[in-house]
Amino acid sequence: MRILLLLFLCLVATLSRAVTFDEQTRSLPLGLHMDVFEDVRGDARIDDIISPALQTSFRRSDKPVLNAGYSRSVFWLRVDLEYRPLERGGLQNWLLELAYPPLDHLDLYLPDGQGDYRLAQRTGDALPFSSRQIKQNSYLFNVDLQPNQKKRLYLRLQSEGSIQAPLTLWSPQAYLEEQPERIYVLGIIYGVLLVMLVYNLFIYLSVRDTSYLYYILYIGSFGLYQISVNGAGIQYFWPDHPWWANAATPFLIGSAALFGCQFARSFLHTADHSPWMDRTLLVLMAVGALTMVLALTASYGVALRLATSLALIFTVAIFSAGVLAWLRGMRVARYFIIAWTAFLLGGAVNTLMVLGYLPNIFLTMYASQIGSALEVGLLSLALADRINAMKEERARILQDASRKLEALNQELANSNRLKDEFLATVTHELRTPMNGVIGSLELMQTLSLDDELEQYQRTASGSARDMMRLVNDILAMTELQAGKLYPRREPFSLRGMLDSLRAQFEPRATEKGLAFELSFDHKLPDTLEGDSGKLAQALGYLLDNAIKFTPRGRVGLSVSGQETEAGGLALSIQVSDTGIGFVTPPDGLLYRRFYQLDGSMTREYGGLGIGLALSQQLVALLGGALSHQSRPGHGSTFTLDLAFSLPVQARAVPMRRPGGQPVRRPDQCTVLVVEDNAINQLVTRGMLLKLGYRVVTADNGAEALEQIRREPVDAVLLDCQMPVMDGFATCRALRAMPGCAELPVLAITAHSHSGDRERCLAAGMSDYLAKPVKFEELRSLLHDWLLCRPVAAVRSLS
Repeated sequence: MRILLLLFLCLVATLSRAVTFDEQTRSLPLGLHMDVFEDVRGDARIDDIISPALQTSFRRSDKPVLNAGYSRSVFWLRVDLEYRPLERGGLQNWLLELAYPPLDHLDLYLPDGQGDYRLAQRTGDALPFSSRQIKQNSYLFNVDLQPNQKKRLYLRLQSEGSIQAPLTLWSPQAYLEEQPERIYVLGIIYGVLLVMLVYNLFIYLSVRDTSYLYYILYIGSFGLYQISVNGAGIQYFWPDHPWWANAATPFLIGSAALFGCQFARSFLHTADHSPWMDRTLLVLMAVGALTMVLALTASYGVALRLATSLALIFTVAIFSAGVLAWLRGMRVARYFIIAWTAFLLGGAVNTLMVLGYLPNIFLTMYASQIGSALEVGLLSLALADRINAMKEERARILQDASRKLEALNQELANSNRLKDEFLATVTHELRTPMNGVIGSLELMQTLSLDDELEQYQRTASGSARDMMRLVNDILAMTELQAGKLYPRREPFSLRGMLDSLRAQFEPRATEKGLAFELSFDHKLPDTLEGDSGKLAQALGYLLDNAIKFTPRGRVGLSVSGQETEAGGLALSIQVSDTGIGFVTPPDGLLYRRFYQLDGSMTREYGGLGIGLALSQQLVALLGGALSHQSRPGHGSTFTLDLAFSLPVQARAVPMRRPGGQPVRRPDQCTVLVVEDNAINQLVTRGMLLKLGYRVVTADNGAEALEQIRREPVDAVLLDCQMPVMDGFATCRALRAMPGCAELPVLAITAHSHSGDRERCLAAGMSDYLAKPVKFEELRSLLHDWLLCRPVAAVRSLS
């Protein structure tokens, strides 16, 4: 009879229905298709399990996920699988996943083909991570299935912690496609924790508020706890330390409770308004410290059970502390309550799942992590609100300070603008009397003077020109700073510009005993298109410095270049000397305005200290670059690199003087001088009389037009800035008069660097002179425009 009973039981076992699936199956939850046997004593082996006596002890699971909670029993799972492909196929590989990383021991048994079962895989977080067949944070096994053949497998589960068995069969492709969802969720959770930790760490380093320090330690502890329970800890951080993989979970729960309670005490000031709640939090801190000690010294199971209970009490106590603080009028408690509500719900759901009261699904599995991520973010808002409260206390002071600062900045800006306008006005006004001084000194050169007076005249002329150079430098600086300078594009002679520089600076170098060397590549084209005036001005500042700072030796000016692919010319101009040299100061101070390497009152070399600054700005305005090399005691070399266009041959050159051979004498020509300044008028008139011209004068533009109506004139010297009617309006009115369209109108302008030249052309003037008017320049200008032109018809209105 007993033998018949055993045979009957074996027959029933063999008739148990296997779960069937085909090649189109992506994932198959096995919770409702597996049989469970609880080995209370935990000493059964696989031979015992497959025996007919124990086969009847298996019970079909009635839940999607086996959730045994905290249990000392060993659980055996039996699953029958049958692969039935819709189309013919061979051996197929599948993945069996048990997605609960905290299990201590997990053994997989597969048929050995001879009627028995063999241990196919032994793993669990009590073993090193290398014991896993597939290196994942959850437990994953390869299962090969033959078509239309039932295959039975057994799983043995044992753990001192909670026992959960979310068992799923996956096709390899479907498993890979489903992983991003889990990775994204965990990535967001860990990302929030990490960002909040770093963010609050920086705030703590800035404000030194201990609340932030406790909060940082809480985030760190809780984040590591999440890493531990999700299996990422043993996978990435401690793969070869399974003891710590188990102990870390209760240890980190105790640490999070310890620092979380201290954070709540500091943030909510519970000692001030709720002494009993403060004492409760102190007790929880002590329990947290005890849990940490037990995790390192006692049974893992005991420590984990204590940690789980502590986590539940901790969340409720912290939430209660927030409610009490809010009832007592603390503004920051509102964010605190909302934050801990999210954490409380997530932690409670996860804990109830671990204890076996809720099913193990995605939401319950990650409820604690999701709630903690929300809680950390909301607590950061609470801390930020605390900072905002502190800011509001200082807001009125800062607003008052900002208003005063804005007023001071506006006043400073107005002062800078007035300073620039003052400098521009002063330099312009200085040019007018300096024109009289220099003109008078030049007129003295036409007289017979004894040696002593001639020496005085040369000294006065040199000093006046030095004064005029300073005025020109200040004017250039103010116009550059105001953005009133623009580069011109007109043909010019490169050799002519260099010859002019040599004529200007070689006498000064010779007077000081220096050799002036001009090196020029004669293969370079002579006619270029660009702004020769600003280039000559920039080179003039460099040559002036070279002569000033060279006590002996030489000063050199060398020019080289090559044609570019775009049809232009890339010039490299070097100004070198054998002077005192210098050590380059840091941070570009060498090109700063008013900066001098020797700024003491006893310095040997004078000057305003703006020459190099003006050179650099002028070169930059032309689209080039200025660089330098220097060695103390061995001299300096400044290099200008800039590009010029080659002019189109057919292009007409504006303001071209007629020139040629004279056809008239000066005494046959009448020149009208229009100048409102009596001194300048007298000086210009004296120069013209010395040159032999007939001269008539007018004090403003209106008088000049009346004078031209009364009698014809051969040329007009016209000051640009005059009262009543300035030079530009006068010229436009004059050109509209009958017979005056070709009359030479020569402008005299005090702004040699600004846009007056273009304004002169636009107003219809023929040419221009810059103040101070020089005797030889005036002679040359009138020679080209008057003496080389035939006698014009009488220009009269009558």
